[in-house]
Amino acid sequence: MTLNFSDKPQHEADALASSFTASYAGVVAFIAVAAEGSFARAADRLGVGRSAVSRSVQKLEAQLEARLFQRTTRSTSLTREGEMFFRNCHPGVQRIVQALEEMRELREGPPKGQLRISATVGFGRRVVAPLLAGFRARYPEIAIDLLLDDRLTDFTSDRVDVAFRDGQLEDSQVIAKRLVPMQMLVCAAPAYVQAHGLPGHVDELSEHGCINYRTVAGRIADWEFKLDGQKRKLVPPSRCSFNDIDLVLESVLRGEGIAQLPGYLVCDYLREDRLVACLAQYAPDDRGHYLCYLSRQQLPTRVRVFIDYMTEAVRALDLLHVSGLSPALSLPG
Repeated sequence: MTLNFSDKPQHEADALASSFTASYAGVVAFIAVAAEGSFARAADRLGVGRSAVSRSVQKLEAQLEARLFQRTTRSTSLTREGEMFFRNCHPGVQRIVQALEEMRELREGPPKGQLRISATVGFGRRVVAPLLAGFRARYPEIAIDLLLDDRLTDFTSDRVDVAFRDGQLEDSQVIAKRLVPMQMLVCAAPAYVQAHGLPGHVDELSEHGCINYRTVAGRIADWEFKLDGQKRKLVPPSRCSFNDIDLVLESVLRGEGIAQLPGYLVCDYLREDRLVACLAQYAPDDRGHYLCYLSRQQLPTRVRVFIDYMTEAVRALDLLHVSGLSPALSLPG
């Protein structure tokens, strides 16, 4: 969170800025001397020279226009002004120490705190959300906030810790961990197959009742294939289109047409023979489901355990039980 000085009265902003620039080192040195009862021991505690501690305290006394310590060759003690200043500083010091301890616990202690996750609507609803119950059972002190949105996640403005993304990633600013390949399968219901058959080649799609998906950007999503080692994208003529992938699936299940759908969405229906896949030999093999975050460094414990848990849990799911696909679509090691 950025402190906006314009939100405060100008004199408060000036006082705060002046305090940070002029007295922070002096306050630290003053508290160390007061706690240790000696400039020498305070210097050892802070890991600096005794003269540096003395100069910092002198600058603070000059700023406050008050003498804080009585110094003799044998002892160092607080003046009345010093005692009052120490009493006033003490609650703030305790809060800073507490804040440091809490930050250390977030990184090194038991996982806890708020975790904000973003996922595409389809993958989030079908894959991510069902796995959260097991994660919460294992880590009850972590609060989950799941956002389902097909738009590209902005980690900063959306304040997202971890995002699940589909397809091909081109954002070099994020760390992307590939969970599983993303299969794209042309599917039809048995009733449709009985009435119209199935295309044997990509060029035959125009002869069928295709159902298209309209993306969040408002355009019709391409159907993607790999022919003779080359990528091929096309948008076949369609009977209808939907801006919700589940509605596309429902239309296909009713036998109203064929559609290219992600494997995680249709694998159960294929196993149950409620759908049939075709053109598997032309399926693209360069897409994936990714778990993304901004940096490998200084990850809070809650983020690290979530990444580890979801990686194992997603890969354990049988999302790719479809025969006849390219060998490149095998699970990652």
